[in-house]
Amino acid sequence: MTGILDEFRLDGKVAVLTGASGGLGAGFAVALAQAGSDVVITSRRADMLDQVAEQVRGTGRRALPVTADITDPAECARVAQAAADEFGRIDILVNNAGLGTAVPATRESPEEFRRVIDINLMAAYWMAQACIAHMPPGSSIVNVSSTLGLIPSRFPQAAYSASKAALLGLTRDLSAQWAGRRGVRVNALAPGYAATEMSAQVRPDLLEDFIASRSPLARLGEHREIQAALVFLAAPASSYITGTTLAVDGGMSAH
Repeated sequence: MTGILDEFRLDGKVAVLTGASGGLGAGFAVALAQAGSDVVITSRRADMLDQVAEQVRGTGRRALPVTADITDPAECARVAQAAADEFGRIDILVNNAGLGTAVPATRESPEEFRRVIDINLMAAYWMAQACIAHMPPGSSIVNVSSTLGLIPSRFPQAAYSASKAALLGLTRDLSAQWAGRRGVRVNALAPGYAATEMSAQVRPDLLEDFIASRSPLARLGEHREIQAALVFLAAPASSYITGTTLAVDGGMSAH
């Protein structure tokens, strides 16, 4: 007889994770493996990707690092095919790759804006298109958005906020397209501020003031808290949830 905690296990599953070479992505890779999944990790940074692969293997699960630029649809197809060739299928796709910028709207160049959209939005779509053919019914796609897809930023982040809000629309549409016909769930995870490479770009005093004024919990999120939410959306525990955005932001988006 299985218990409720078994619903949070990913034993025998295969996950593809983008943006896996550092920050939240590296922690996501290890968390998925700790929950029982083998993990295909991709990023442009090959040396850091190899380090994360070793951490995954340290949990007893298999890791396949694939260096790729996922702003290119052909590269996304290559990642998906590598996962299918190695493991036979894809059960979980986590679109985590992201680029954060803070440029005043009066000074942001077209190239800068397009770069953020390409990585944060377009790449997620190309990866979903590439992976869906290898995903059996019961699979899960998790698009990592941001609390800034739900609320205004205090900082000049038009490109980032626009891309993360658009990712929520993409999540809703794909969930409607793929739920009945394919049996694949699509949800979004919207983390708040945590200690990452992106948040390190903001002056600590400004970030602390912003969080204190907007978040009822008045603190940065911890990586383990965001990892736990990701595992929930990937696991059978969330099997009746699709098209939803799960905000893990200390209550920031609710106020």
